[in-house]
Amino acid sequence: MDYPRKVQAILDRAHAGPGDGVRVTARGATYEGVVMPHHGFSGEDILTVKLGNGYNIGIVAGDVEALEVSSKGTPSKADRRLPPPSEGRPTVAVLGTGGTIASYVDYRTGAVHPAVTAEQLVFSVPELLEVCNVRARMIFSVYSENLKPDHWRQLARETASELNGGATGVVIPHGTDTLHFTTAALAFMLRDLTGPVVVVGAQRSSDRPSSDAAPNLLAAAHVATANLGEVVAVMHGETSDSHADIHRGAKVRKMHASRRDAFRSMNDTPIGRVTVDGKVELEGRALPRSKGPVRVDDKLDAKVALLTFHPGQTPEEVEALAHDVHGLVIAGTGLGHVAQDLIPALARAAKDGVAVVMTTQTLQGRVNLRVYDTGRDLLKAGVIGGEDMLPETALVKLMWVLGHTREPAEVAKAMATNVAGEINPTIGLDEFAT
Repeated sequence: MDYPRKVQAILDRAHAGPGDGVRVTARGATYEGVVMPHHGFSGEDILTVKLGNGYNIGIVAGDVEALEVSSKGTPSKADRRLPPPSEGRPTVAVLGTGGTIASYVDYRTGAVHPAVTAEQLVFSVPELLEVCNVRARMIFSVYSENLKPDHWRQLARETASELNGGATGVVIPHGTDTLHFTTAALAFMLRDLTGPVVVVGAQRSSDRPSSDAAPNLLAAAHVATANLGEVVAVMHGETSDSHADIHRGAKVRKMHASRRDAFRSMNDTPIGRVTVDGKVELEGRALPRSKGPVRVDDKLDAKVALLTFHPGQTPEEVEALAHDVHGLVIAGTGLGHVAQDLIPALARAAKDGVAVVMTTQTLQGRVNLRVYDTGRDLLKAGVIGGEDMLPETALVKLMWVLGHTREPAEVAKAMATNVAGEINPTIGLDEFAT
């Protein structure tokens, strides 16, 4: 997109354009960097320059006193093909889904673009090819908040196909906002894993100096070659770059909007870490690879809702929601409570065949419906205690359980059965994430 007239005139006088290195003097200060392309969110009279430190600045056209070209940009390289496999290296399948991590920098202009091919995704971090042979393809490219249960099913099937087709492990680059829904879904749907299924994201895009995209992808590749037979999330373990944590898929949650170490194991501890030099350290409780073949159990009933209790919530609100679903997960207070006047509505829902599961808004700790009168009343109403499952994990698990049975006793038994490490029978001090 061309710049508007005022800015374009300044560039034309200096014979400059996007991708060129420039030296700009404005209001007595001098800025050196690369001219960025204009886009729809740019101001009409703003020239955007990427500085050497990686950050963009906007310079008002009327403030520009001088602009000269310091270097001419070179054309972008054509799309490249992945190299043939190297002998002796493990083969990792990379299944692209979109998100911040699935972006690459055009080093001619400094602009960041979504990777629309698997090759672009891999070549955004070419060091991956030093860790393993890569076979990569895009399964879909969507913002993670737009993912649906059908996307989870597709990912499960494609993952199983790759592992049963000889891949040592599978890496799934994914948007971070709903990453923990996908890891939980894959953890329930995939059985007898012959290798790791590593879901990985980035909090900051590739054009930022503090981007975590490259180190997270590299860490994921190392984990994909380890002796691990689980679905995991691999993300930054702290604010610098010393290591990434390996989180069990049904126990992880995003706990900060923007920090690089936003992901935490909840009511659990990470099952391993990846050091900055690529060494994978696994805890003894991490499950090793199975002999396979990998099986997919992707029966889901998507008619399940998640309701967060709040003071003043009305029975009518609960009844309206319960009327349209087969399952209802409630994020209650403390040990798993709601207001007393909501309990009859939940009892009616349970009587009508809706599976009602109680979790807690505190996220950490275990639901216990046997301590206070409210909890005991909920049990009498037919509400199922969600143990120490996260509300999101309980939502996905209930979809999976209801995909197999809607018989109340069987649903209650299945929800209380540990399937993919989603229930921790004993929570100690180390499991309290801070």
